[in-house]
Amino acid sequence: MQPYIKQTFLFICIIFSSVVSAQDVSLAKQKSQHATAAQRMDAWNKFNETTTVSFATSAQRFAQLLPPVITKRNTWETKAWKNEKVHTQILVFSKQNINDVTVATTNLSDGNGHTISADNISTSFVQYVMTDEFSGGCGYRKSTDFDSSEVEDIINTNIKSYNLKRNTTQPVWVTIHVPANAIPGNYSGKIIVDAGKKYELTISLTVIDKLLPSPKDWKFQLDLWQHPAAIARVHHVPLWSDAHFEWMRKYYTLLAGAGQKIITASIVDEPWNHQTYDDYPGLIKWTKKQNGKWVYDYSLFDKYIEFVMSCGITERINCYSMVPWKIAFRYYDESLHKDTVFTDAIGTPAYNTFWATMLSDFTKHLKEKGWFNITTIAMDERPMKDMQSVIALLKTIDKNWKISLAGDYHPEIENDIFDYCVASRWVYPDSILQEREQAGKVSTWYTCCTEKYPNLFTFSPPDEPVWIGWYTASKNMDGYLRWAYNSWPKNSLLDSRFTAWPAGDTYQVYPGPLSSIRFEKLIEGIQDFEKINLLRTAYTTHHETKKIDALNAALSEFVINKLSSETAQQMIEKYKDLLNE
Repeated sequence: MQPYIKQTFLFICIIFSSVVSAQDVSLAKQKSQHATAAQRMDAWNKFNETTTVSFATSAQRFAQLLPPVITKRNTWETKAWKNEKVHTQILVFSKQNINDVTVATTNLSDGNGHTISADNISTSFVQYVMTDEFSGGCGYRKSTDFDSSEVEDIINTNIKSYNLKRNTTQPVWVTIHVPANAIPGNYSGKIIVDAGKKYELTISLTVIDKLLPSPKDWKFQLDLWQHPAAIARVHHVPLWSDAHFEWMRKYYTLLAGAGQKIITASIVDEPWNHQTYDDYPGLIKWTKKQNGKWVYDYSLFDKYIEFVMSCGITERINCYSMVPWKIAFRYYDESLHKDTVFTDAIGTPAYNTFWATMLSDFTKHLKEKGWFNITTIAMDERPMKDMQSVIALLKTIDKNWKISLAGDYHPEIENDIFDYCVASRWVYPDSILQEREQAGKVSTWYTCCTEKYPNLFTFSPPDEPVWIGWYTASKNMDGYLRWAYNSWPKNSLLDSRFTAWPAGDTYQVYPGPLSSIRFEKLIEGIQDFEKINLLRTAYTTHHETKKIDALNAALSEFVINKLSSETAQQMIEKYKDLLNE
């Protein structure tokens, strides 16, 4: 699927989409604004200006059919470390039609001969997508049973101009990426919005004399699960073709730019029992020869791993899975001349023999490739008995096999798990966390369809992904996991809802690739995590007791149940300046 270049084309797609009907859109617009057409018209009539262009905030999503409730601002004042990205939004809203709205930027200057090029400032029109509501979270659902609406989320870098319809609001996403070699100081520059006439806005940027490492050097362990087949489907290219790999490079490079550390590698077909819209094929071809011997073709596995590493994701390979959501391992049986499925239960002699043969061969192959020490056998929310059985089997193959687990906290097997990711309702005991850190193990956490907050649904408040970074730092954990990076539903550029789970649960970026408000705010939270840990180290080294106490006091406020009474935005705004002194 090619990215949408013209907004008019997007409107045509909405009209003719088999997923989002005109009635769906009409009802969604009414629900999203929580107002009738008459009430919306009354709101616009009460607004004094015909057209308004103003800075807003990146911490809120704004309704498309209502004038926003904001204080008009012509200046954006912000602070950033060197090599940091900072964001805001500009809102363009009018009571009349305006064709060809465009946005341009100037260089930023400190008045002393130092500049930050306009190339470091990006402006993108934000598109709206269908969403729904949490409403209990997990479980299969019909869109007609849930409150659906349109919400801004897609950051479309491909749209260069926009035709603004009367009585609508159009957000523009603004990002400044401060160069790593920027000279500290106070910079200013202009953003010029042409919306019937030219509106000049001012950027006031303070560059702080602190350096944020590049994403490849971030300590934060980000694990967003990749889905190769979905990319082939949306771009209409054959699976594993050269064209497919060309498209994947764009998505994986974008993911590496967020500091992704882990390659999601499927060593069997459908490790999650086809819970996704697209197939999830395995990377290893299993063949049982006529003489009963097994042969494993790793050519695709090797090609894929080497490819993802070339995109900048190199730290770990998590292999899914010996413990899938349904025991159904497909292989080709030469004596039967067809694909066959192995279904014997975990822990049975047949299962152990089936996997011991493969694991022995796989271990040898990984060691030959130099990947064994960075590879894990990964498990996702599986029963204790099954996990214990698999752990025991792995140890008989090679005592140095590493294991990953995303699920509940189990003290019985904690010591056996190298990469342990617990659900948000769990907290590692402090002593265990310290022991894991000293042993070089990875300790992270995740949210999924279960948690109303904090989360990354398309309806989640934008600062909840930022909050995730602060919470991770507050609990002294290493990072965060979220399935999935790009398991798109049928028509994700128009509709983020799925037949199961709240809208947006299955992906964080859009076909294109196009980034999202959720994804960019998650990166913001990861940047904050890095800054927090760098400041902790610096304050401790220099015995700056008051500063470390203030930072720790702020971090102690990041408790999940507090989000029921205080928004993520309120908490982030309260403490953000502690990172920019």
